[in-house]
Amino acid sequence: MQLQRQLKNVKNSPFINLSILGILLLLYAPLLLYWWEGWIKKSISIEHEYFSHGIIGLPFAAYLCWMNRKKWQRLPNNPHPLGAVLLVLGGIFYLSGVSEWVNISFPAILAGLCLWLKGVPGLKLQGFPLTLVLLATPTSVPYLITPYTLPLQSFIAGTAGFILSQIGMQVIVDGINIYVGGRIVEVAPYCAGLKMLFTTLYVGLMLLYWTGALSSRRKSLWFLSIAVLISVSANIVRNTLLSLFHGTGQEGAFHWLHDGWGGDLYSAVMLLVLVPTLNWIDKYFSEVPESQQEGGD
Repeated sequence: MQLQRQLKNVKNSPFINLSILGILLLLYAPLLLYWWEGWIKKSISIEHEYFSHGIIGLPFAAYLCWMNRKKWQRLPNNPHPLGAVLLVLGGIFYLSGVSEWVNISFPAILAGLCLWLKGVPGLKLQGFPLTLVLLATPTSVPYLITPYTLPLQSFIAGTAGFILSQIGMQVIVDGINIYVGGRIVEVAPYCAGLKMLFTTLYVGLMLLYWTGALSSRRKSLWFLSIAVLISVSANIVRNTLLSLFHGTGQEGAFHWLHDGWGGDLYSAVMLLVLVPTLNWIDKYFSEVPESQQEGGD
């Protein structure tokens, strides 16, 4: 009996928690700094730039874990076998030296620790922060999706060409190419707005969680659907402006919006639009009579 009490005290010891945190920092601080620097300076691969929403997502996940610390401490120590499996897999991925596997080992190790220390209740408690970490972990998913973006590229090119023709520009659209003033602008796979779309959905999830609207399936679906429309529309406008600038010889404006800080500003303004959109949806469904919400949430 005395030995069991001693073991229980060891498990609950703050020293153990600090030791785990220290080991995680030693293992993953260089990786996280590499991600962060790559996202900020845009020195990371194009595919990994698709996950730059981690700049705000990872600190938010850490904040949520800190806010849940008292609930975490109150949970009983009830190790789940799956936790050990995830820890072993995460360790194998980390030691493999393959960059993508090392990346994936981070959320795997975190999920494994939650299951091993607190079981399923611990995993549920930290479920949303873990989701934010997973969705911010650079993988080859954008590279795998790229070959299937051709219809979206063609749609963006056609719509941008139509808009430019309405303002009197001489435009020819050939597939994913837009000819303006004899100059060609290609709506390349990485210009199809996938990065903006990923960021929009990621930030949308954060807003839904922060406002408590994530618990409402109807509000969440409506908001995320409108967010996708906003993202696609904003990207069409961006490609239209890029075609206009390049076609009229405004190279400074083109590079400012294409690969300068103007593109970041444009994306930030678009993301800010999500806030009043969510407020409107929340207000709308709050005013709908309960009889009309039957079968909703």
